[in-house]
Amino acid sequence: MTPPFKLEKAGIVLRPSTPELKEVFYEVRRVFEAHGIEVLIDNISGGMIGVLGQQFDIMCAESDLLVTIGGDGTLISAVRRSHDYGIPVLGVHAGKLGFLADISLDELDAFLTQVHAGEYRIDERAMLEASIKTAHGEKRVVAFNDIVITRPSISKMIHVETFVDAKAFNTYFGDGVIVSTPTGSTAYNLSAGGPVLFPLTQVYALTPICPHSLTQRPVVLPGHFDVEFRTPDQSALAVVDGQDMYEFGAGDTIRISLAQHPARLLHRKAFNYFDVLKEKLNWGEG
Repeated sequence: MTPPFKLEKAGIVLRPSTPELKEVFYEVRRVFEAHGIEVLIDNISGGMIGVLGQQFDIMCAESDLLVTIGGDGTLISAVRRSHDYGIPVLGVHAGKLGFLADISLDELDAFLTQVHAGEYRIDERAMLEASIKTAHGEKRVVAFNDIVITRPSISKMIHVETFVDAKAFNTYFGDGVIVSTPTGSTAYNLSAGGPVLFPLTQVYALTPICPHSLTQRPVVLPGHFDVEFRTPDQSALAVVDGQDMYEFGAGDTIRISLAQHPARLLHRKAFNYFDVLKEKLNWGEG
């Protein structure tokens, strides 16, 4: 049995642009308060449904648990934004089962009873940390799924010079390259022909996107390696979790490694990644 963790306050984040989640929020708040847990909501989510909220960073600093209501995209954004606070994140899906948001509203009450009894698990999942150095300065970003180095226009391909632990490794020529965490391996990485990685491993994958050479193949690297990207092209993009975009070009560098602190996801003790994988990818069906 896992020792119960302190759970006195929970911060709520709703899927953006979905005001119809108002009644779902009220029900989630009712369930948490029935278990003696105070509920907070961030000001953007609160403003969307007409409820007074708090600034996201303040809410994270005061909360013992972050709860997202929506889908995997909502959870991914919340994990990235709350990374420096190290609090567990629970995904409540508002619709179909997700890879990450795996608790339904109907299951929430029973799940919180299990949490109080120590019947839960917190999975630690690797995240990426990137340092983007340009003539304008240095920017640090974190990613939960992936960082994609890609072209700024569909009319041209991009050269991506790649170094692993400061040693020349490869030059990708095509639409770009995906740096994927194990969690993100079932996202864009999978669509580009990359490998499915078990989510609790400390590795990451480099997967070329539509490479010009048929000899380019995905590569899985140990987590203690770091990878650096440069391009001789004047313009390129680094897309973080499909949500944030950064420009770079000739003379700039992007250095990526596994983040020192992982993401922490709260799950049922019986949560089985392979069951979710089978359901979401329809494996085993004729």
